[in-house]
Amino acid sequence: MHPEFQLSNDIVHLNHAAVGPWPRRTVQAITRFAYENMNLGSQHYLRWQRTEQELRVLLQWLINAPSSDDIALLKNTSEGLSVIAYGIDWQPGDNIICARQEFPSNRVVWESLRDRFDIDVRLADLDAAESPEDALLNLVDERTRLLAVSAVQYATGLRMDLGKLGEFCRTQQILFCVDAIQQLGALPFDAQAVHADFVVADSHKWMLAPEGVALFYCRAELREKLRLTQYGWHMLQDLGNYDRLDWKPAATARRFECGSANTLGQYALHASLTLIKETGLQQIDESISRNIEYLIDKLENMGCLINTPKVRQQRAGILSFKHPALDSHALYQQLQSRGILCAARGGGVRFSPHFHTTRDDLDRTLQHLENIIAAGRN
Repeated sequence: MHPEFQLSNDIVHLNHAAVGPWPRRTVQAITRFAYENMNLGSQHYLRWQRTEQELRVLLQWLINAPSSDDIALLKNTSEGLSVIAYGIDWQPGDNIICARQEFPSNRVVWESLRDRFDIDVRLADLDAAESPEDALLNLVDERTRLLAVSAVQYATGLRMDLGKLGEFCRTQQILFCVDAIQQLGALPFDAQAVHADFVVADSHKWMLAPEGVALFYCRAELREKLRLTQYGWHMLQDLGNYDRLDWKPAATARRFECGSANTLGQYALHASLTLIKETGLQQIDESISRNIEYLIDKLENMGCLINTPKVRQQRAGILSFKHPALDSHALYQQLQSRGILCAARGGGVRFSPHFHTTRDDLDRTLQHLENIIAAGRN
């Protein structure tokens, strides 16, 4: 077992695509912060603010943003997507492209704009063209204003070719929005290389931190073009000057943070990201890939059908499968009852191991699965 993780012996955590476990250092950071508040109150508030700025720098590194000024700290992915959706100056007849297979957060927010702004939301079937990227691009026309896509599809684990999509959008002057929640912390991501205009992601999955704090990246050239819909003391340029009446929004991405920060969540995410940085994104990617390849080989030998692409470039940390003789939801429930934490998504069972997942964890899971399949035959 990795020294930073102390999961119970009767648990195998293969559910990082839903909610990940916290590392030891993250628990320690939260504990220290809680005791500091109990004993000293807000005496070290300035240090809290330094941690907040250090977190922005870590998130800048995580997505290769040009500057930490491009990073805002919001509550969750849905809030970030909503800031974009209701900040763009839509014109009647504009259209948005996204996928039918998207997680609701990256679909519902765009659909909510239809009646209010008289725009068209076009849902691509990612399986209906030569490639999933083509399925999206085939719906583009001269009125397409924005293309929104998840870096990795939550149900199947399909990893999108963001470079292809981003290059097309930049060439056609279409805004490109990436929900990166299923990629950040699991493998490298480069916002500049894929020409992303916006990147959003919660921290409670592969980044191994609590719910309630999220990355929001907005390309610098677009910051002031995005209409503000939330206002408060924390988004002001002259932060801390509470008597000033001629206020204006911050020039940095802090303009999207209307009120008091989730300081506890920021301390936790800061700690978790130090572990990810120390381990190295390339090493994490390779460890996860080995785990996925091992599972694919063993599952196929058991007669399971793999829903996730087997080509490494088209997958990340999610592996979806089903067994032709078993109901997938019932299989999921039986695995859960045996302490194998996983998910039922897209008509299959979803495993999502991380870099700290051991071969023993995988073998225990496979043994339970083999027993379930054998019992189903009897």
